[in-house]
Amino acid sequence: MRPRCRVIVDNDWSGDPDGLVALAHHLLSPANRLVAVTSSFLSPQFGSPVSRAADGATLAGRLVDEVGGAHRPRVAAGCESPFALHAPEEPVPDAVEAIVAEARSEDSLPLYLVCGGPLTNVAAALRQDPAIAGRLTLVWIGGALDGATPEYNRDTDAAAAEFVLGHADLDVCQFPLETYRQCAVSVAELQHGLGSSGALGRWLWERFTTLHLPDVVELGEVWPMGDSPPLLLTALTTESSRSEIKPHPVTGGSRRVFTGVDHRLLWGDLLAKLALHEQATSRKEAG
Repeated sequence: MRPRCRVIVDNDWSGDPDGLVALAHHLLSPANRLVAVTSSFLSPQFGSPVSRAADGATLAGRLVDEVGGAHRPRVAAGCESPFALHAPEEPVPDAVEAIVAEARSEDSLPLYLVCGGPLTNVAAALRQDPAIAGRLTLVWIGGALDGATPEYNRDTDAAAAEFVLGHADLDVCQFPLETYRQCAVSVAELQHGLGSSGALGRWLWERFTTLHLPDVVELGEVWPMGDSPPLLLTALTTESSRSEIKPHPVTGGSRRVFTGVDHRLLWGDLLAKLALHEQATSRKEAG
């Protein structure tokens, strides 16, 4: 198997651990060439002591170390505050530089920018160099089919979402709220599936058990793994999923909106790759 695309994964890594599970899946997928991991800030509503983009970059870097391997993607912290079109001049965050540099690079493999959080870093990169809009495909986990429905990734930085999605020449594949919520597993499945999948799986499961949550959040027996669907585009296949081409109400362009995802393929592939990673690690340590 050879890489068929380059991938940048952007997320607020110190928040919901499903982003870290998806990142591990990207790192373990040979059809991906993961070139950069960029971090965004966590919404202050969660009151987390590690809500900065820099905190998320540190955690993502730890996961990259846990996975190991010969190839290590660039890990870069992004913007620490919401996007503003007319913001005063500030130093360009490392994440924005990483996105722009990879989009400008001459490479025969297509580039997917996978964003599982607010579009802050993407907006800043497009403001830095508008020409990159035609050199990548944005894969966004966010928004909702019903525009009146609250949705975290869009609402955490609504100005960034409006700016990014207003680019008519930007190819967009979107997994909205109604779709990414289909990727739900029970907490028992998480505990057993991750906890019994070797050291890497146990590290991921520990992120769930140590997650800081405000008192207003009540957990049941189900956890949505909403950051995983882009793997169907970058590493696996979308043949068993469903999507529609929807016109953009502002630009007149269109975007591909996924309305159904093959969650069995995603979950089964993740667990198999975690088990194979553990086997390979054990052989290396024994040899």
